[in-house]
Amino acid sequence: MTLHVTNTLTGEKEPFEPTDPDDVLLYYCGLTVSDPAHLGHARGWVHVDVMHRWLTHLGYDVRHVENFTDVNEKIVARAGDPELGADEAAVAEHYIAEVLRDMRGLNLKRAEVYPRVSESIPKIVALVETLVEEGYAYEANGSVYFDVTAFEEYGKLSNQRVEEIEEQGDPDELGEKRHPADFALWKADGVAPDAVHEHRKADHPGDDGETPTGQTWDSPWGEGRPGWHIECSAMAMTHLDSTIDIHVGGQDLVFPHHENEIAQSEAATGKQFSKYWLHVRLLETKAEKMSSSLGNFTTVGDALESEGANVVRMFLLSTAYHNEAVYSDETLAEARERWDRLERGYRTAVGACDSVDARTTVDDRDLRNTVERARREFTEGMNDDFNTREATTALLELVGAVNRHVDDRETYDYRGLRMAVETFEELGGDVLGFQFREETDGSAEVAGELVELVLSVREAEREAGNYERADELRDELEALGVTVEDTDDGATFRL
Repeated sequence: MTLHVTNTLTGEKEPFEPTDPDDVLLYYCGLTVSDPAHLGHARGWVHVDVMHRWLTHLGYDVRHVENFTDVNEKIVARAGDPELGADEAAVAEHYIAEVLRDMRGLNLKRAEVYPRVSESIPKIVALVETLVEEGYAYEANGSVYFDVTAFEEYGKLSNQRVEEIEEQGDPDELGEKRHPADFALWKADGVAPDAVHEHRKADHPGDDGETPTGQTWDSPWGEGRPGWHIECSAMAMTHLDSTIDIHVGGQDLVFPHHENEIAQSEAATGKQFSKYWLHVRLLETKAEKMSSSLGNFTTVGDALESEGANVVRMFLLSTAYHNEAVYSDETLAEARERWDRLERGYRTAVGACDSVDARTTVDDRDLRNTVERARREFTEGMNDDFNTREATTALLELVGAVNRHVDDRETYDYRGLRMAVETFEELGGDVLGFQFREETDGSAEVAGELVELVLSVREAEREAGNYERADELRDELEALGVTVEDTDDGATFRL
């Protein structure tokens, strides 16, 4: 089975055929760095990371570009906060540093480049000039707008007709535009004070002096700033090509952002901008999307600190990118349980494979057949539009076979176990990005004795009726990476 992907442009699941049979050009709309990254952002990051890994596994040379939007009125609105920085550039630097830290914490493969809008202004201006020269854009009072009526295929991604689109952009632009749906490519001057105050946080320190207006640059139309949509077109075509293979972004970007990217890019080059458009469904919590503006988010940093990278990745990959995902105590608990099963299965396979009881003369057909089936089902799942839910399920079925093999035998099938270990490491590690760890030694014995001591204190607290203190001790152990399970025979733990 070859890789098939769901293309938003056609609404169909299609066989994936890159322009170059050996290379894949992949662009992902990155973060506007005005707030800490949350799990909704991480959902896109991790799924794109696995797309990158699977395409590499299939033998492609993947050129992966992800941008930072570091020019935006929301960033300007954060300027002046002592913890963030005095101006737009400083605030952006602060959050870019956080994003890079979070990306490394999630074990993401590095993109080829992470271009920034502020570094791409000459390319943006040149692209706008081309659109003006070709008759697709016009200047008005120092701003430049794209004429949507000049591009015949406008609306083909979002399935809208130009006459049905009432208005785009800020209301104060309406008097300058020929058509309400026209959108800004270049905006005259800086950010208006009203826009800054609109995006100010409630706890932002009071303004000292003038309201910041953000960075501006010189252009043929005067001093100003780039429009949002033109930025990604310029960066994608600069660092990849006029035509790219896969463009990924959040579902909320289909219109207007990606629709406008298509229009301005194809108007400028006369070529198809992206062959495949893949959109990641939003992460929901309590029946609404997780969003910085709604304040209903869990930051990536907090999630990594409390759960660790493997549980966060399992949570995000337990739902395919094209399906609805929900963040709740229940879905997070399921992710913990799924990762715990997978990690235990891996450790069991490694321990048995490396033991003196592993023999070359033992042949367990059930184990070996399950390894082959797991690899086949994993491949089928990933080739079916990167279905990570099916892929992780295939590995968990292999865990069951490993456990049955070890529980039912006194001597083990070395070859079968080695096949299982390699499958976990290749598909679970290299493709899904999990970080498997074998049992540690050295200080582990001492650590275990200390945990047992704490658990004995916890049991004494429970017997004395101090259940709140007992729960606190358990929580403190789990915060240190110790999983505690209460059984009928007493508490057990795992480091």
